[in-house]
Amino acid sequence: MQDLVGTVQTLWRYPVKSMLGDSPSQLAVDPRGIRGDRAYALWDHASGRVASAKNPRLWQGLLGYRARFREEPAEAAPLPPVLISPREDDGSAGLCSAEDDVGAVFSERFGRRVSLMDTPPEGASLDQYWPPVEGRAFQNVTNALELPEGTFFDACPIHAITTATLERLRQLEPELDFAVERFRPNLLIATPPEASGFVEEAWSGACLQIGEQLVLRVDGGCPRCVVTTLAQGALEENLEILRATARHNGVVAGIRLSVVTPGPMAVGDPVRLLP
Repeated sequence: MQDLVGTVQTLWRYPVKSMLGDSPSQLAVDPRGIRGDRAYALWDHASGRVASAKNPRLWQGLLGYRARFREEPAEAAPLPPVLISPREDDGSAGLCSAEDDVGAVFSERFGRRVSLMDTPPEGASLDQYWPPVEGRAFQNVTNALELPEGTFFDACPIHAITTATLERLRQLEPELDFAVERFRPNLLIATPPEASGFVEEAWSGACLQIGEQLVLRVDGGCPRCVVTTLAQGALEENLEILRATARHNGVVAGIRLSVVTPGPMAVGDPVRLLP
């Protein structure tokens, strides 16, 4: 028996790591994850690491750009070029990876030599900063995070959060703006009105069926990082976002997912909890 636990309300894909992405009505999910998600990243030659807003001292500015594909990525085909523009732009202007030296432009922007890559080097890692937040093992330090082999993901292929979790945070800290975009999920699951609290954490170890084919395993809760606090899009910088998740839920908001059965997912698809 399958329990209906929600529907897909919104989808996101981030073609370039730590930049804003696009929000299509449908996405394809391959064994690796969402097709085209975190497909590109900037490589910092000085540190030998992936550029990530998790190190805001160097890379917070990446969140001021939006990336999208020139055409939709196809299965088992080379990645299409990526278009990069300032976030205020609609994507019609800016850079195209097939025509412009994106690395040179961002090297000048950040004052460091970077290259745009679509294949992670072996042992790729990034620097992550842990701000002063009570309850975190690391505070006010920067350390290295090794990325899953062959990917630009931080830890998991897919990340989801529910409307119930966001609503609970708003109830607990009504003066704060818990916009879903701060958490950079791949999907927002709209839960039924009777669902309340951090409901998705009860799904850990189970699987979710989305639509008719896609099955994702819930690998556990998603600990939040400094990126939730940074200015991005129309949202202002606010460290209290992360401190609030620490106060009320051990700094966890949302779930990590991995692919069991690939398939499409679309806005409006039912989300069912499998036994």
